[in-house]
Parts: sequence; structure tokens; C-alpha cells
Amino acid sequence: MNSMAASGRTSRTRRLRGLAGIGLVATLAAMVATTLAAALARAVGVDFEVPDGGETIPLPGFAVVTGFFSVVGIGIAVALLRWSARPAGRFVWTAVSLTVISLVPPLLSGASAATTAALIGLHLVPATVMIPTLARSLRTRTG
Repeated sequence: MNSMAASGRTSRTRRLRGLAGIGLVATLAAMVATTLAAALARAVGVDFEVPDGGETIPLPGFAVVTGFFSVVGIGIAVALLRWSARPAGRFVWTAVSLTVISLVPPLLSGASAATTAALIGLHLVPATVMIPTLARSLRTRTG
């Protein structure tokens, strides 16, 4: 194996790991921001009751769901960094599209207007953390 190929692989691995690390820090920030926003909404009277089961979404549930989908976003960013010629632009397009799609379930849930509005806002909180952070990282790791 020649040293140029090994060096290229090491550089790519370093870029992928750097993106994943930045993504995980952003994920933690998104989880905290979303949970705090949900707690604030609950403090001003939003009940987060989902009519189907009649259950109330617990605060830790916001953190878990935010963490899960943020990690999915990191996976998409890593895949695009590895296999796309324009990873940042494709990531933004994909992430914004998925965010818009994620706004549909709250609108169809039958929850109160306050809960629906809060849920939509809580979908946008992690998007405003994750999308710019990962897009910026993709730009700096490819250019």
C-alpha cells in the first residue's frame, strides 16, 4: 500500500470523525434547548396531551426524540460527506425537507392549538441547532 493512499484514508477518517464529534456536541445542545423550551411551554400552560392515547408527553421524551433524530441527521451528514460531491448543499436540502415533513404529525394529532403550536416550535428548535452546525462543518471539511 502506498503512503498517499494511506494518507488519504487517514484524512477522510479524520474528517468523518470530526464531523461526528461536532454533530454529537450539537446533539447535546439541541437536546438541552428543546427540553428547556418544552419546560418553558409547560410552565406557561401547554399540556402536551396527545388525544389518541390521552397521555401527556413527558419532558424526558423531548430529549430522547431530539437525540435520536439528531443522530439520524449526523448519519445523513456523514454519508453525504463520504459519497456526495456537494455534501453541505445536499444536507441542507435534505434536512430542511425532513424538518418540514416532521411538522405534519403535530398538525394531524388533534391536540389543542397550544400543544400543536408548541410541538411545531419544538421541531424547529433542534433544526435551528443541528442544520447550520452540520452544514458549516460539511463546508469546512470539504473546501
